[in-house]
This record gives sequence, C-alpha cells and structure tokens, in this order.
Amino acid sequence: MSDFFTAAVEQLNLFLWGPVMIALMVGVGVYFTLFTRFFQITHFKTVLKNTIGSLFSKSNKNKPETKSSITPFQAVSTALAGTVGTGNIAGVATALTAGGPGAIVWMCISAFFGMMTKYAEVVLAVKYRNVNQHGEYSGGPMYYIENGLKLKPMAIIFALLCIMSSFGIGNITQSNSISDVINTVFNIPHWLCGLLLATLCGVVLIGGVNRISKVSEIIVPFMAVFYVLGAIVFLCINAGQIPSTLKLIFSSAFNLKSAAGGVAGYTVRQALQYGVARGVFTNEAGMGSAPIAHASADTNDPVSQGMWGIFEVFLDTIVICTLTTLVILTAKGGTLWNSGLDGAQLTTAAFSSVFGSFGAVFIAISILFFAFATILGWAFYGQKALDYISGGNENLILAYKIFYILLIFAGAMINIKFVWSIADALNGLMAIPNLIAILFLSGVVFKLTKEHK
Repeated sequence: MSDFFTAAVEQLNLFLWGPVMIALMVGVGVYFTLFTRFFQITHFKTVLKNTIGSLFSKSNKNKPETKSSITPFQAVSTALAGTVGTGNIAGVATALTAGGPGAIVWMCISAFFGMMTKYAEVVLAVKYRNVNQHGEYSGGPMYYIENGLKLKPMAIIFALLCIMSSFGIGNITQSNSISDVINTVFNIPHWLCGLLLATLCGVVLIGGVNRISKVSEIIVPFMAVFYVLGAIVFLCINAGQIPSTLKLIFSSAFNLKSAAGGVAGYTVRQALQYGVARGVFTNEAGMGSAPIAHASADTNDPVSQGMWGIFEVFLDTIVICTLTTLVILTAKGGTLWNSGLDGAQLTTAAFSSVFGSFGAVFIAISILFFAFATILGWAFYGQKALDYISGGNENLILAYKIFYILLIFAGAMINIKFVWSIADALNGLMAIPNLIAILFLSGVVFKLTKEHK
C-alpha cells in the first residue's frame, strides 16, 4: 500500500512539475507581460523607486499606521522569507547537474515572465483582502477566489492545501536541512539542533503574524546581503573564469547542434525543462503563497505593492540564483559542476574551492538563515489560511502554532525523502486554483494597472 502511495505521489509530481503545468505557469506570465505591454521592463525604474527606493524616502508610507499593520517592506520580507530558501543554494545546483549550464538562462527567462505572474497575484491580494477581528489585513488567493470569483469551495481547497504545505515544504523539510548541515559542519546533534530551532521559532510564532513580519524584516535583508556579498567576493577572485563561463552558459542554452546530436550530454530541451521548472519552483510565481504576505501590507495601492512582487522575483532568481550558478560554474576552472556532486554538496564544494574550510561554514550559515526564514514565512501563510477557514478561531490557531513548533523538532531528526515528494505535490496543487483565479480576474489587474499613476 505504501509503495502504491509513493508511486502515485511521484506520478502526480511528474505532472505538476512537468511540461504541461510548467508551460501553463510560464504562459500565464507571458499573458500578463503582453497585455501590460512589458510592464516589468517599461516600468522597471518605477519598480525600483517604489520598492528599494522607498526605503530611503523621508515619507512615512513605510511606517504602519496601527499596531496591527505591517509595512510594505515587512510584507515583502515575509514573502521573501517563504520564497528565498535552500532552493537558491541546493536547487540551483540540482538544475545545473540535471539540465546543464544553460539551465540558468531558461531559469531567468521564466523569472522574467514570472515577475508579472507575481505582480498579478499581489495586486489581486491587496484588492480583495479583508480585515480580520484583530484589525489585521488578511488576503491571498482564498480571498480573491471568494470575493472576486465567488467560488468559496475552491477558496477553501486552496487554504487547506496551503495549511498542509506549511507543514511540509515550510517546516519539516527546512528543519531537516538545517539540522543536517549544522550536524555535518559543527557536529551538533540533530535533536539538539531541532530543540534550539523549535525554541527560537516558538518565541517568534507565539507573538503572532506581526512578530513574524518584524523578525523577517531583520533576517531577510541580512541573509540576502550576506550571501550575495560572499558570492561577489568569490567571483572577484575567480573573475578570469567568468567570460568562458558565460560563453558556456549561452552555448548550452541555445546550441541547436548540441540539442540535435546530444554530444555534450545536455540538450537545449533538458536545459529548458530543468531551468524553467527550477525557476518556477524557486520564486514561487503562480503558487499563490507570497500574495498572502503582501496582502497584509499597510497600503491602499495594489499596484505599488504589486511592484514589490516584481522585485521579489528579480532578487530571488535573477540575482541570487544567477550568482549561485556563476559560483558553481567558475569553481576549479569550470570542472566542478560536472564532477558528480549535486545539491548543497556541490555548492559547498564550489565555495570551499576558494574559501577553504570557511566555504562549508559559509554555506552552513546561509542555509541556516535561509531555511529559518522559510519556516517563519510559511508559518505566516499557514496561520492566515487557517484564519480564513476557521473564521479567526483563536484556539485552532494556537493549536496550529503548537503543532507547527513540534514538527520543527521532529523534522530535524527524521528521514524526510518521502516528505519532500508530498511537499512538492501539495505546493504544485496550490498553483491550480490560483492560476485559474488570476486568469479569470486578469481584467481587474489590467484595469488597476492602467489607472495607476
């Protein structure tokens, strides 16, 4: 029976992360890109001004008006906490070994269109959100499915999938990743790592969604700057390898002769398949998770908050994933990526080739912060989804928090290979009702975009 269930989940994942669904996810981004006249290009300067630029503004628009509100930056930090994770370190390495160096090109192309998918999700999340009994904004796919499409059963299905996903992809798999790397590098027992992690997360989670957003506001910028600076230092040292690496990347992505003959072992089709799939999985454009955080922002401007969605995909995939790729491909004269290593081991070996023993420590710290932030981000999503289903039942939400904290401890010690498969399936299933909703509500997105000044 267990073998049958395992096979069924694997087949479901082949569909959810296969060519049909990936084409649909990217196709939705293409659709929004065309009908907004390439908004992510023509308004990119405005996007930067309204996102990163706004942090240095003297205005008070980045300060919450009430104690129950969170700022637009806190909202995007919480969304990035759930999005930027171990996939940016281990997932990119897997895409390279499976799809070849050209995978990063298709990863970035999918991210380019994914910017507009994420933009549409966030615009709708702010447009159709509600205010809960605590005076907090609550929104996301379940709200724009119910309030926009008037399909409450489908909204409930999405919320249930979100809650279940929070236990898998946002909790058990992340705590396991942290405990594994900390045990390997620092020889700290899995159980002790799990206990410390559960305690730290518990302190944050018991404080509610506002505390999650405030902690994310501190952790996310730090972890992003820490990892990006480390990668830049690495690439400055290996600068001589960059020109040949860029040539390899683009020849692998577009070399039709290689695609036809398969001489190099990696065809254009493979690069496209794994690059696009990993890009969608990494930045979660179309999944419907990040809009839940964005909807909580203290703003009355859906389009401006949607620009944070564009920036989110840009930072996650175009910046962080590209840097990881260049680090791996320039390591040891460009030979390491094809050495048989995979995942976090490959990325660790790449950084260690320049930083020595500190390379392993650097990756361990990065994974610690990336995964810890993901745990907090998905706790936010899960609480908001449960708040929607339960009508704000505080006893159920408290029970959810306690169970979530206990799973963090358990996840640090168990074998979770099958949990990853279930988590991937749940995450992929979330995309189906969400993509249906944003397509049918696309007219609202276009109207708000056109009216925005």
